[in-house]
This record gives sequence, C-alpha cells and structure tokens, in this order.
Amino acid sequence: MKLSKDNFSEWYNTVLEEMDIIDLRYPVKGMPVYKGWGFGIMKRAFGILEDLLEKHAHEPMLFPLLIPEDNLRKEGEHIKGFEEQVLWASALNPEEGERKLAIRPTSETAIHPMLAYWIRTHADLPFKMHQTVCVYRYETKATKPLIRGREVFWNEAHTAHAGKEDCERQIKEAVEIYKEFFKSLCIPFKLVQRPEHDKFAGADYSIAFDMLMPDGKALQGGTVHNLGENFAKVYGLTYDDEKGEKKFLHQTSYGISMRALALLIAIHGDDKGLVLPPFVAPIQVIVIPVFFGEKEPVIAECRKVLQELKDKGVRVKIDARDMRPGEKYYYWEGRGVPFRVEIGPKDIEKKQVVLVNRLGEKTVVPQEEVSDRILSSFVHLTEKLRGRAEAEQKTRTKTAKDLEEAKALMEKGGLVELGWCESEECAEKIAEATGAELRGTIWGGKEHKEKCAVCGKDGKLAIVAKAY
Repeated sequence: MKLSKDNFSEWYNTVLEEMDIIDLRYPVKGMPVYKGWGFGIMKRAFGILEDLLEKHAHEPMLFPLLIPEDNLRKEGEHIKGFEEQVLWASALNPEEGERKLAIRPTSETAIHPMLAYWIRTHADLPFKMHQTVCVYRYETKATKPLIRGREVFWNEAHTAHAGKEDCERQIKEAVEIYKEFFKSLCIPFKLVQRPEHDKFAGADYSIAFDMLMPDGKALQGGTVHNLGENFAKVYGLTYDDEKGEKKFLHQTSYGISMRALALLIAIHGDDKGLVLPPFVAPIQVIVIPVFFGEKEPVIAECRKVLQELKDKGVRVKIDARDMRPGEKYYYWEGRGVPFRVEIGPKDIEKKQVVLVNRLGEKTVVPQEEVSDRILSSFVHLTEKLRGRAEAEQKTRTKTAKDLEEAKALMEKGGLVELGWCESEECAEKIAEATGAELRGTIWGGKEHKEKCAVCGKDGKLAIVAKAY
C-alpha cells in the first residue's frame, strides 16, 4: 500500500479502511462500524473531554433516544433548523393511537422539559450535565466518514443558569474546556462567532472551533451555544429568585462529535498512516524483539521491559509474531503507535534498548532508564506534534485587504481573514466572490475592528474558508 497525503481524499479513505478505524460496508449509508483501533482512539479522546467536563462540575447523565413530536415542535425556530433531517419512529398503542417519535437530532428538546421537574428555585442553579451518545440526522448532503453522517457519535453538555451574567460566564467556561481538550489532542483551531444567519437554531449566538484540514478546507470541530431564555420561554422553565419572583432560566449547550477523530487522523497523519499523540493511542509503546539466532533470551528481555512499562501505567504490547522486524515497524507505524522499543541480542549485551518515536527520531537508552525516558518522551512528542500543527495552520492563514485579494488567496486554499460588517448581504457577496464560506468573526481576546471588504462600513475581522 502506497500512501500519499498530497492526494488527501484518497489518503484519508485508505487510512480509515487499512488502519482499522471504521468499516463502511454496513448497509445503511452514513452509519459506519467503528472498529477496535478507531473506537479505542475515540474512546480515549472522549475520556479526556468527559474528565474535563466533570472537573468543572458537569454531571454525567443519559437521556432517552426518542423525543415526542410535540416536544420537538414546541420551539419553532429549532425544529425549522432540523426539520428536513429528523428521522422518525412511530409507536402504536391501542389506547393512545399512533404517536410520532423523533429519533434525537440533538437533545435540547429531550432535556429541557425535564428541567421543569428538577429546577424550582435559585438554590437549584446552576444545573450542568453532559452525556456521550449518538444523535441521528437524515443527512441530505454527500456523507463523508467521521465528518458528515447520519449517525453522529458525540458528547453534548447542557446547562441552566440564574440570569444572563452567569450564562455568559458559563459560555466562557465551556470555551476554555474545549480549548484544553483540543490542546490535549494537539489540534490548533480558530475560534469564531458564527454569523447570525448561520447560528444554531434557537440560540442567541453560536461559537465554533474551526480547524484547517490538509486539503485547505475548514472543518467545524466543536460548537458552544448561548440559548438565552429562548427554550425556557417555550417550555415554561422558571425558577424563584432570592426575592421569590419567577424568572426564566438562561441556558447553554455545547458539543463535540466524532469529527475529533477525523481531525486527529487528518491533521497529524503522514504518508505512512496515522500519527497519534501518546495520550489517545490505544497502544502507546510497541516492543519489537529483533532475533538473530536464539529467541528466548530476547523475548525474556522484552517481557521484562513490558512489565516495567505496565507498572508505570503505559499501554504497551509485545509483537512476537513470526515476521521480519521491518514488516512489524511498517504495521505499527501505519497505526500511529507513538513509540517502539527494539531489543536484539546486541542490545541485551550492552544493557540498552533502541527507542524510536513515530516521527522517526531514534535514540539508544540504557536499560535502567527505559520507563522514565519513555514517560518524558510522551511530553516531548506531544509538544512536537502540537507545534508542527500550529505552524502549519499559521502558514496557511492569510489576511486580505479587500475582496480581490481575498479571492486570489482563496484559490490557494487555507483560511483567509478579512473585514466584514456582519450583514448577510455582504456575507453572500464575499461567498460569491471567493467561492468560499464566511465562517464567522474572530471571538475572544482583543476585538478586531476592520472595514468591511464589501461595503466599507465598520466591521470585525472574519474568517473565510472553503468548508466541509
């Protein structure tokens, strides 16, 4: 198998298939089978996310899959945003007749009605929960594995607050949680506030984490939504404040999907296959015995190293298959294993091992230092992967002074920054001129004031990119 990341689409699909990430042969389009290696990566990535959320007092919960039609339709703007994509089930009860049930496209309309039972006074607030589940949307666009599908594996968080100020504070907390999550995966991002005409249905505003893929397109990797009082007014969600007065809840929701796995694969991979940050790799170290003559002493030494690493909490395995060492190197490099340890008869004599990281950096390590050296090397490799990904995004982000320059830059792909007045009309003209999408205005930090590249009015710095 010859891989070349220059042909990204072919490379991506081949890696998914050949490296045991998913199997697309399941007979429902847009619903892949996650294989052991792929789900192992995703499980560990989502474990990091769940730990971060629970560290910030989000309680793990699990809500039902089915949502009654009347619950879903209560929030008109929300259902309008999903209506064509909702998958429906129906239940026939002799006493009640037929009842339409939505298979959740997202969970606001499942969760919010329950809050009326749980939240009565300001003492019950804030309310913060999360769940890792699948949501279902009858995607009408072309599906793309892990990027756009009909069954979406994701983690979603939902919160409720007393007042606008605490709700805004929660938005900032959610953004910081997601920043830390993507940093742990070594994935750089641009943080943007989505245009008013393209925000989450039913939200006051939406913030998105946009990532640059190797083919120059942007992929939305996570979103944070300020729902304000919108859903609370529809579902009658009130609480008694300190004075005993009824007030509507303020709410937020945010989510990250299986796109996190797509981003890990796409951003870090190379012509050999996957490149995994150590903390999400199902196997962090593969020990390879190199035989020249008698095998048992080498195997015994490999087992000794294996146990030492296991004792330090490292996910490690010995590959003692009857294959040439080079074939084993090729196999585990393709799956992105961060480190391999090579041990042969000469290494045993010298009381050393050969340590090679996934980027090809090779060192000879004294036997007694193996575990400590590998643990410190986890940090080194993580920082290196993060640094090279950030450098790539920086190189492929350009700033345009006007629409003509934006058009010229967009022909090369990547992210283009330019001024925008936040009107839908000017957004459409930017999209028409560049053949790309206006992703949103840069969010957080110092406000970037710019003149609109279309009309010249005062505006903000925005990101334009072709997108999935």
